[in-house]
Parts: sequence; C-alpha cells; structure tokens
Amino acid sequence: MTKTVERWQTIRSAIHAATEDAGRQANEVCLVAVSKTFMAEDIEPVIQAGQRVFGENRVQESQQKWPALKQKYPDLVLHLIGPLQSNKVKEALDLFDVIETVDRPSLLQALAKEWPKITRKPVLFVQVNIGSEEQKAGVGVKELPALLKQAQELALPIDGLMCIPPAGDPPSPYFALLKKLALEHGFKQLSMGMSADFAEAIQLGATFVRVGSAIFGHR
Repeated sequence: MTKTVERWQTIRSAIHAATEDAGRQANEVCLVAVSKTFMAEDIEPVIQAGQRVFGENRVQESQQKWPALKQKYPDLVLHLIGPLQSNKVKEALDLFDVIETVDRPSLLQALAKEWPKITRKPVLFVQVNIGSEEQKAGVGVKELPALLKQAQELALPIDGLMCIPPAGDPPSPYFALLKKLALEHGFKQLSMGMSADFAEAIQLGATFVRVGSAIFGHR
C-alpha cells in the first residue's frame, strides 16, 4: 500500500467520524480528492483503492491526464474547483461532471451559449466569495441573489454553493453563512471544507469536502 493510499484511508476515516459526530448519515458527505498538480501515476493508486470523485483547478492541466483515466475508469466523477475562464467553457463542459466555480454574469452567458449543444449536462455550483476578499474569485454575498436570478432566466440549473473561507480566520462562521445562504435559496448541496477544516464544515452541513494535500502531500 502506498503512502498516498494510507493517507486517503486516514482522511476517509476522519470524515466518517466527523459525519457521525455531527449526527449525519455516512452517505451525506462526499470526499472530493483534489489532485491538482499531480500526475496520473500519482492519482491511479487512489482510484484503485476506491476513490471515485476528484477535483482539479485548471482545465488545461486536466485535459492532459483525465480523458485517459476516465476512459479506463468510466465511473469517475471530476469536479472543477478552480476559476473558469469564459473562453474555456466548451472544454470544461466536455470534461467535467461538476463545475463548482460559477461566479459571474459573463460566465453564465458563456455557459448558456454552450448548454443547448451538449447532451451530458454537468452539475453547476455557484462559488460565493464568503469573506469579501478582493483577490479571491466568487460572487459577493449581496450579489448572489441577482446571479441566481440570471441563471434562472438563462435556464441554467444551479444545484449548490461553494466557498473558500479567508486563510487565517476561524472557518466556522463562514461555513455557517454559506449554510444560511443555501437554506435561503433552497440548495441542499454545499461544497466547503478542505484538508485543515473539513470536520468543521461537516458539522455545519457540507455535502462535499475538498481534500488535497492531506491525501497527496505537497508538490
């Protein structure tokens, strides 16, 4: 067994314990193994151990490794968890099963242009800039209702919300705010929590947790 698979098993156990501690069912929380910057040979042992859901930051990097892996393992589910440029929408729709980073009107327009042309429709999440950080992607909390209204008008189905709390701040208040926003807008899917704070995210309603370095280590 590789070190990576050992770390993956440890994370799986910790997620299970956090889910139990929160009084939730084991199947309510999905681990997204964040494999950005790692090559197919680094990822495949985790696939063979049973992991099926992965997250990537960049469309171009993903195109280099995931088509072959998805052909070999057809049940893999790939999430885009990094910013999506409007000119990469077609490629993203071809490759990803979930796009977590819808965050602005121009991206909605680009998605809506391609949406009727595709048969396999990815799941769409809106990324919320939960800490109002200028350097971070995501729609502002106050701008969220208008973006969701635009998505509805464009017939783009939004299934959930995603956030990345400010580094260095206690994450729980931000997770609680995202949960509140989800309840207000009728969403049940929440992508929040990473290697250092997924237990807190699970306590506050995360349905997807994105864990990379705690599984694959650091590049």
